[in-house]
Amino acid sequence: MSAISNQDWQMLNQRHLAVALAEIRQVLQDYIAQMEDKEAAERETEPILEPSQPPTNDLESVSALSYLCAAFNLTAFEQQVLLLCAGVELSASVARLCATAQGNSQFTYPTFSLVLAAFPDSHWDALTPIAPLRRWRMIEVVGSDSLTQSRLRIDERVLHYLTGVSYLDDRLQGLIQSSTEPEELPPSHQSLVERIVNLWSGSDGNRIQPVIHLGGDGQGKVAIATAACAHLDIQLHILRAVDVPPTVAEREALARLWEREAILGDSALLIDCEGLDSAERMRAVVPLIETIQTRILIVGVERLQILKRPVVHLEVNPSSLAEQRHLWQQVLGTQASELNGQLEGLISQFNLSASTIQSIWSQVKSQDEIDASDTLAQRLWETCRMQARARLDELAQRIKPAATWDNLVLPNREHQMLKEIAAQVKQRSKVYDIWGFAVRGANGLGISTLFAGASGTGKTMAAEVLAHELRLDLYRIDLSQVVSKYIGETEKNLRKVFDAAEAGGAILLFDEADALFGKRSEVKDSHDRYANIEVSYLLQRMEAYRGLAILTTNMKSAIDIAFLRRIRFVVQFPFPDITQRIEIWRRIFPARMPTEGLDFNKLARLNVAGGNIRNIALNAAFLAADEDKPVQMSHLLRSAKSEYAKLEKTLTEAEAGGWV
Repeated sequence: MSAISNQDWQMLNQRHLAVALAEIRQVLQDYIAQMEDKEAAERETEPILEPSQPPTNDLESVSALSYLCAAFNLTAFEQQVLLLCAGVELSASVARLCATAQGNSQFTYPTFSLVLAAFPDSHWDALTPIAPLRRWRMIEVVGSDSLTQSRLRIDERVLHYLTGVSYLDDRLQGLIQSSTEPEELPPSHQSLVERIVNLWSGSDGNRIQPVIHLGGDGQGKVAIATAACAHLDIQLHILRAVDVPPTVAEREALARLWEREAILGDSALLIDCEGLDSAERMRAVVPLIETIQTRILIVGVERLQILKRPVVHLEVNPSSLAEQRHLWQQVLGTQASELNGQLEGLISQFNLSASTIQSIWSQVKSQDEIDASDTLAQRLWETCRMQARARLDELAQRIKPAATWDNLVLPNREHQMLKEIAAQVKQRSKVYDIWGFAVRGANGLGISTLFAGASGTGKTMAAEVLAHELRLDLYRIDLSQVVSKYIGETEKNLRKVFDAAEAGGAILLFDEADALFGKRSEVKDSHDRYANIEVSYLLQRMEAYRGLAILTTNMKSAIDIAFLRRIRFVVQFPFPDITQRIEIWRRIFPARMPTEGLDFNKLARLNVAGGNIRNIALNAAFLAADEDKPVQMSHLLRSAKSEYAKLEKTLTEAEAGGWV
């Protein structure tokens, strides 16, 4: 069909259909002549679209009818039945012939009885539910009469296809979406496109090609599939795994409709299994894939256990820094020079697909007239951060970092360790990629950190400080909520978090690590073994994660030393001594807050951690505000008593004596 224009093809297709319908009409006339008076049959000789000349071989080879019959392997009789059903929809004269042939003016439609009697090559099995006409829903049986007297009606999608009008079946609309235009891909992803093309080229039609599974941690899986289908000149449609019907009957109907659509439209189906975690949904997806025999691609990290079809697994890895740099430079063009070398930091932090980079650049350009105060590099960085938030916001709590180095009171050693952590995040691209440390493998390159200390000693604040310093998003993941008693569920929950975080390299704060870590004892049963597997999986992902992952614990002694060896930084947050508490009290009140007569040396006698000091200061501020007064020692005393009561401690005279 590509050798002629669409307009010319439409004309040729109409001619071929007209010729075929004229032949059906002649068969009916011959049948009527045998059954009735020849004169009565001759009265129904009004022509419908008589062709000026017979069809040529070239015309037959390109017509919709010829393609459909060949694709679904229809016999001559099945083709005649299909054409008769189409004829009554397209021509009133064919409908009248049906009524005449059946001796009933109400029967202006074909029936089993009519087609079996009228067509010379008829065979009963062509009209069974497993034969092509009904298996592929080309015709349907309408009515509650006996089978032979029931109406045969052509499916609307098939009727329009025969006339040259092609579209996605309306029963699939809203369930299956068309893919977007192919985008430029990095070389590593382009090689996967070539693999798919080679796997699917030269196979026997749509039927026996393997299922392609695109897994791995990299983005752009749909773009790879789209590019491969564009290279093969086939359409790609996308079905979300969560939309797969759960019942067998619905699934079977969907499979038949899609298979017919794939053949008529020369299409492939991509089933998006990203984030699929429901066992019931998984049980629905696999039977659908095994039922459909046309081209299928699967997108998802996990491999599905598909037994009835060959499957080829292709790993999609994140694009390299060089590939990311090329994508950014191509999008930015001459404006890349405005970044003054800051493009490298952007590339090392955010791993984005070509379409996402293009979208970010479009957003940044639209901000020029709204906010010109920030530099181009700042606007790009912030837009990248926002782009990467979408998936993580559903899985973890985002904390807006407000604390800075000035708010953090720690001994010099711990303070310096936090500075080193920040430096490693900033310089990892130079050390790993430019200087070549990553050449030896990605294992162990993640910046994994453990913050250990009692509650309120500043662990979360330190994470905020790092996020503020690095201009990165901070997400808190409560491990007590992630850990599941069901085998394999904990790893699945952790995988979703890390996969969602990869694009933006956000700082992940795994709170309450005690819920997962513990001293590794002898493996006495399966639960002990799987508990160790869960811990090992978390550490493995932390070591491979391209961002900063922080674990917090109140009991460092409860963590097995073998696990601690796999963590790069262990920062101890000690209970603050009196000197540190004085400093915390000095920094706890905002500059705009009115205070009067505060004695920080006396306040520091309170033997509490920084988190409790903040609670006391905040509650005192509300007491003072209610009295419309500055914060005074009396307000702090009342607040301290409440905090001690909450902690089930007694406020001693040595701590609060002489305050008021």
